[in-house]
Amino acid sequence: MDHAATMRRMYDLLNAGDIDGFGDHLADDFIEHEETPGLAPTREGVKAFFRMYISAFPDMRMESQDVLMSGDKVVARSRATGTHQGEFMGMPATGKRIDVQLIDILRFGDDGLAHEHWGVFDALAMMQQLGAIPEGPRA
Repeated sequence: MDHAATMRRMYDLLNAGDIDGFGDHLADDFIEHEETPGLAPTREGVKAFFRMYISAFPDMRMESQDVLMSGDKVVARSRATGTHQGEFMGMPATGKRIDVQLIDILRFGDDGLAHEHWGVFDALAMMQQLGAIPEGPRA
């Protein structure tokens, strides 16, 4: 199976705002290791997470820049962009653009579905871009 193609398809579905289509690629026993306070580390929790993001950033785009596959795992270095047009984690819309880097790692099962996710994204840069945290001096 081409799990790298599946990961790219999952990004495409998120970019189209199709959370249920995205969720169809997650196994029922899916485990989210990049936990978000207030959301379950499950398939439904991840879908709620992306609904929250798309509500706050309706033009959100996730662009994979590198996708690497090894065995049952796929790693993507990606870029997320969008305009803050709705409430986000208690912060009213600012109209500001975000452009942040992230890494996603998915483990796929023999059924072709994602069973686990680990991820890292530059939350500090996003909060600075939204004006919630002041930017430090340039090095």
